[in-house]
Amino acid sequence: MLFLAFPVVLTQLSTSLMGVVDSAMVGRIGPTELAAVGFGGIWLWTLFSILYGTASGIQTFVSQADGAGDSRSCGRWVWQGFYALLPAGIALVAVLAWLLEPALALLGPSLEMRALTADYVQARLIGELGFVAVMVLNSFHRGLGDTRTPLYVTLLANAVNLVLDYGLIFGAFGLPEWGVAGAGLATAIAQWSNAIALLVLFQRRSIAERCNTRPVVINKKQIKRFLWTGAPIGGQWFIGMMSFSAFTTLVARMGDESMAASQAFVMLLSLSFMQAVGISIATAILVGRYIGAGDTAAVIRTFRSSILLGFLLALAIAIAFVAIPIPLLRIFTDDPGVLELGRPLLLLGALFQLLDAVAIISEGALRGAGDTRWPFAVETALGWGLLVPLAYFVGVFLERGLTGAWLAALLHILVLAVMLFLRFRSNAWQKIRI
Repeated sequence: MLFLAFPVVLTQLSTSLMGVVDSAMVGRIGPTELAAVGFGGIWLWTLFSILYGTASGIQTFVSQADGAGDSRSCGRWVWQGFYALLPAGIALVAVLAWLLEPALALLGPSLEMRALTADYVQARLIGELGFVAVMVLNSFHRGLGDTRTPLYVTLLANAVNLVLDYGLIFGAFGLPEWGVAGAGLATAIAQWSNAIALLVLFQRRSIAERCNTRPVVINKKQIKRFLWTGAPIGGQWFIGMMSFSAFTTLVARMGDESMAASQAFVMLLSLSFMQAVGISIATAILVGRYIGAGDTAAVIRTFRSSILLGFLLALAIAIAFVAIPIPLLRIFTDDPGVLELGRPLLLLGALFQLLDAVAIISEGALRGAGDTRWPFAVETALGWGLLVPLAYFVGVFLERGLTGAWLAALLHILVLAVMLFLRFRSNAWQKIRI
């Protein structure tokens, strides 16, 4: 598990690093700029998460086919994924470009944050289409057990983002000084560089001969099979992120400093989150391959190992959150008000990310088995039935503010983690057929 998960963890951390770098650099301009990048980034991820999550379903088909010895069928799933998702991505980009201003007005952040958020989202928007392609191609490689190719390409994309971020935010290297818009454009270019590099590697000879990666025609039956399994994953990601985005909008209405503190906290939390996502992906790979090979005992051993590994890594992050909260927050801002609001969040986050790791890894094991619709239903019910109303009740009605809202989020992740963990332990996944 460690051998397979380590490159995936690094890949997920590298993916998260783009947002961290954006936030750290614009945070030097001011707390409102930091808040705008966080607000815009969360809503962008939310709206496209239905496509990203659906794309991850390709991994299940590839890993089970490869585990069953049918590697020649793996390449076609990438093309069917492109045919299903890229047109939807183009339509979503067009709709968002058209409705961005009225949507931001409806969400209700401060006027200054609204203008900066629009600049960031407009500059970054086209890059989200490239990241849909990245998710499709990464899922293919991971389904084959190749976790290193996505890592190397993501590191390249991060290098592009880092250089362009510094140049376009601050006007270095002869580039224009565009502030938050520069951060968005840098990320968009990095996302497309990631997609192009992965597409070139997808066609390299060793993969082409093993997996038959040449273009194929649209196959409605295969697309239907893919969407039957992948769409609930996308729906789960989308509903979960919608509830979190509603939570973030509630925080943004508490003021720019509250949103800036929450963004710094979320960026630090992503270090643990992405570790758990990496282990979850590795778990899904192994579960899918073992199910394809008919080895149920190995599936159960994989789940136990992944939970243990994820918990230990999350514990290391928890210790850092408790021991050095202020130095961690200073990565993003030196604003005294933001630091004061952020410190109690990191203490709360130490426990939050331990539970989050259990939830994420359990969901990955279920995804590898093709059990995707039950987690979707649970995520929907808890996100809108517990997280959002409880955050409003504690944070606004009881006037507990930012810390109260995140206490509600802690209770939500506790219930979700327990339910997903027990779902896998019930062995209901053994009856799933894709």
